Amino acid sequence: MSGLRVYSTSVTGSREIKSQQSEVTRILDGKRIQYQLVDISQDNALRDEMRALAGNPKATPPQIVNGDQYCGDYELFVEAVEQNTLLEFLKLA
Repeated sequence: MSGLRVYSTSVTGSREIKSQQSEVTRILDGKRIQYQLVDISQDNALRDEMRALAGNPKATPPQIVNGDQYCGDYELFVEAVEQNTLLEFLKLA
């Protein structure tokens, strides 16, 4: 797979995960950055793929990947936005 992907889930009881996912997609949409949303609730293989790319067997969405390069999780994403280094974080610069 190539391009920017945001691993998310449409099935979660966690308000925190829902909130983090929507903030990531809102910021990307606002900056007109194209990405593919990957819903890990549709297939356990996608969840395993997300965790393998993140290098963390307990990783939870949202996780951001560009091609086969892991960019980071929600906390790192927000930090990049605050430091105005989002394009570098997303490996787009």
